[in-house]
Amino acid sequence: MERPTSSSVIFSLLLVFGLLLYAMMATSSERIAFQLVIDDAIGPATEDYIVRSLDKATQQQAELVVIRMDTPGGLDSAMRGIIKSITNSAVPVATYVAPTGSRAASAGTYILYASHIAAMAPGTNLGAATPVKIGGLSPPDISGKDKKDKTEKSDPMQNKIINDAVAYIRGLAELHGRNQDWAEKAVREAASLQANEALKLNVIDIVATGMTDLFTQINGRKIKLQGREHTIDTAGLTIREMNPDWRSRLLSVITNPNIAYILMLMGIYGLILEFSNPGAIVPGTIGAIALLLAMYSFQLLPINYAGMGLILLGVALMVGEAYQPSFGMLGIGGFVSFIIGSIILMDTDVPGLGIDISVIITFAISSALLFIFVVGMAIKARRKPIVSGSEELIGSEAMVLQDFEQNGRVAVHGETWRAICNEPLSSGQTVKVVGIKGLILQVKPYVKTIEE
Repeated sequence: MERPTSSSVIFSLLLVFGLLLYAMMATSSERIAFQLVIDDAIGPATEDYIVRSLDKATQQQAELVVIRMDTPGGLDSAMRGIIKSITNSAVPVATYVAPTGSRAASAGTYILYASHIAAMAPGTNLGAATPVKIGGLSPPDISGKDKKDKTEKSDPMQNKIINDAVAYIRGLAELHGRNQDWAEKAVREAASLQANEALKLNVIDIVATGMTDLFTQINGRKIKLQGREHTIDTAGLTIREMNPDWRSRLLSVITNPNIAYILMLMGIYGLILEFSNPGAIVPGTIGAIALLLAMYSFQLLPINYAGMGLILLGVALMVGEAYQPSFGMLGIGGFVSFIIGSIILMDTDVPGLGIDISVIITFAISSALLFIFVVGMAIKARRKPIVSGSEELIGSEAMVLQDFEQNGRVAVHGETWRAICNEPLSSGQTVKVVGIKGLILQVKPYVKTIEE
């Protein structure tokens, strides 16, 4: 068998190296566009997902990011975080309201205005961008000067919020040369538009029937990207869907108001059960973990601390009913306080960011049953005298089986026990058990009192 020559080995190595280099060049030359999806209320999890996806798009040198959006609105803080990430992105961002029947209401309108390309599918709409005042008050209808003056006098705080929102959305409209007057109208009058009307009024840039149509229309379009002119080139782009990772999905779960509410109650229940039965360990451990997760969720959500206080007061009153029965007054007061606190706990009227009333009623009833009946029964059981075990012997009467001094035997509950006593005892004498040390009883002569 012939040995391979050095030249053939070198040739083989060069061939392998060339193939690897070609594969790396082919991979690096692939032009990609990321597709993100917003299909629910905009909250902390949405912000985390969009911001980190835009960072990944920049790192992987994507040519374009498309955000498919269908949202009823969301939290102002999350919306502003997303907009800040879009306006500072090194990759062009096209927000596309799709499919047909979708909407970009409230916070979605601001995000659409902030994007480098604003597109909508036929049969979609945007608008209704009036911020809802914290505390759940309805937004004012300001359609004329008299109404505006009246609102300014009657509710200066709401007027301040409205003016701030108007300045913000007009600035976003100016950034990309879109209709500023209609943007203000969307805030002041909660105006809405369907796709074709929005295109005519220069509120959006494109009405596209699908992703292919969108890419075709924006190809060659010039935009401002970080203060410089940039031409979008969609030819040969590979669309890569960027779905939320485990961190975003976990954040989405625990920042759901219903889940955060349940975690809080699980934490409270667990700690109360642990304190009422020290050493159980499991309720306390689970309760502590659930309560910490709930606290993390609440610091990201708009929480009304008066509602939180009413819930804690309700729990305290129901526990008080279990410890000290008050013919139902504490229990009823706690039940009512618990329900009212749960209803006002989330300090927003944004769709999808409230606690479902069925969840509130279910946990209010279960809490009343748990604290008033279950905990109450456990407390009563702990207060009952011991009826079994060695501890039950203490206080019992026993009979001396034979004369003894210091050490001897006694009969108690049909059993014979060794006993010690500092006084001499005679056979048949009645004694009282005053203590127990191991398997030896400590007794003393029984003296009948006047009450007995």
